[in-house]
Amino acid sequence: METELDLSKIDFAYQPIINTQSGKTFAVEALIRNYQEIGFQSINDFFDYLANKEILFDYDIKLRKIAIKKFTLIDVPNLKLFYNIDNRFFTMPNRAFGKTAEILEELDLSSDRLCFELTEHNPFSDENLFQEAIQNYKKDNINIAIDDFGTGVSGLHLLYISDANFVKIDKFFITNIDIDQKKRLFCSSVVEMAHIMGIRVIAEGIERVEEYFTCKDIKVDYLQGFLFCRPTLNVSEVKKSYKNMSFFKKDKRLTSNSIDKSFIEKIDAINEDSSLHDLFVYFKEHTKNTFVPIVNREKQILGAIYEVDIKQISYSQYGLSLAKNQSFKAKLKHYLRPVPEIDISWGIDKALEIFNMRNDAKGIFVSKDSKYYGFISLNNLLSLSYKRNLEIAQNQNPLTKLPGNNQIDDFIYNVFNNNYQSQIIYFDFNDFKPFNDTYGFRLGDRAILMFSEILQKNLSRESFIAHIGGDDFFVGFINSTFEYVNEVIGHIQSEFEISVQSLYNEEDIKKGFITAKDRFGVERDFKLLSVSCAIIEICKKSSLENLNSKLGEFKKLSKRVDYPFGVCLDM
Repeated sequence: METELDLSKIDFAYQPIINTQSGKTFAVEALIRNYQEIGFQSINDFFDYLANKEILFDYDIKLRKIAIKKFTLIDVPNLKLFYNIDNRFFTMPNRAFGKTAEILEELDLSSDRLCFELTEHNPFSDENLFQEAIQNYKKDNINIAIDDFGTGVSGLHLLYISDANFVKIDKFFITNIDIDQKKRLFCSSVVEMAHIMGIRVIAEGIERVEEYFTCKDIKVDYLQGFLFCRPTLNVSEVKKSYKNMSFFKKDKRLTSNSIDKSFIEKIDAINEDSSLHDLFVYFKEHTKNTFVPIVNREKQILGAIYEVDIKQISYSQYGLSLAKNQSFKAKLKHYLRPVPEIDISWGIDKALEIFNMRNDAKGIFVSKDSKYYGFISLNNLLSLSYKRNLEIAQNQNPLTKLPGNNQIDDFIYNVFNNNYQSQIIYFDFNDFKPFNDTYGFRLGDRAILMFSEILQKNLSRESFIAHIGGDDFFVGFINSTFEYVNEVIGHIQSEFEISVQSLYNEEDIKKGFITAKDRFGVERDFKLLSVSCAIIEICKKSSLENLNSKLGEFKKLSKRVDYPFGVCLDM
């Protein structure tokens, strides 16, 4: 007979999971401590032993009771607990359903406060068994999260079959995300996919302010890492909010991409614990509504129930009596439909993007600081889209269709407001007027369009490209290095110098210059078109006032620089 392990020496530390926008503590993850004191060198050794001895189920139930009991001592309202499950748990011979529910009932804790984290580290051998277990957890309103997403080969498959509420992006992809364009692109794609599926995203392992700002920029919902708080054994150290940290500041400025609140309808919601009878009463009192938003106790949107889906019951002979039956109360969720949702801070562009991915939706639901805020109907979305397109059209350059000066102002404000490390580049053609005078404005426009196309071809979607006017262009990079930017810009300058020669006649190409009058009316030789640039690198200590004082020098400096090099102004 195996010696029973003494779990009295085991303890749990808790690490906060923070709301990206508000800084409020949304959840904590329970992390096992003191396994060395019962003879194990690592947490993996501990669980390998339990799995090999086929006692993982019994001991995991004991462990989760310890974790949940200590969790109830944390003085943060409506806090969620994230608890890791080893996939081998589901294959144990003595596994039985209902044990977690017993623990929650004993400790008087609502099941929706618990979230089980699943991982790919130990692949599940029986998919049907796994799905059965997940369905039982979901039936009991227990949340599901995919942990360490991106580190295994079956992450998307696991995401598909688990019907997850949360995805946790692994620390590998978050570390240095501010300077690694591939990581940023990967994570932004995961966030976009998750949001379309109605899944919230948590970034793990954030240790630097720059990583926080990048995750905020790509619309990650929640954050976890040493930057905010290390795992702590002392539950009194878990704060209700971390918004007092200097980088948790809100952008009060209304930009062109902000959602006008007048387009958001305040449609009343009902709680998930309401009865079917409450639902019938709602539609009777709200005769214009064809659906009702359903929220949980934390006022988070869970989905919507449409009147058409319950008409068969409500119009039946015994519908009202049936609805009053308490046994029907738990079946409210059977009528729940998933809905597209955004945070109000994401702006119009993101709202339209997510809505377009869900073309069966009647509109889009809006949250503010993770709480249900209102609903934007299809008509209002169309109005917002029209308004947004009109603003873009009014501000973009008529020749290149690139953003204009208003968007440049927004970009610069965003850089300083979010304390980004950034590089901004000013481009100006060399000797453009003599070319335009000699070859005419049509070829002059073709040269400008050619440069615009070269910019868009060579710069990723993470870069901001704008046309100031004439032969002046603006490009902004966020969280790149000066060396990388200088290399890319040098390539753009070289490509333009080669491509633009196609606009000259053979004689001028052979000579390598044209003869024309300068601004003083004096005839002289001018080199073939090229483009100069100046680069300003904005550091954390930079100020908007300092930038404004330098902008006067910006254009002059770009002209003094020998092609193809740029200039970095120390701010």
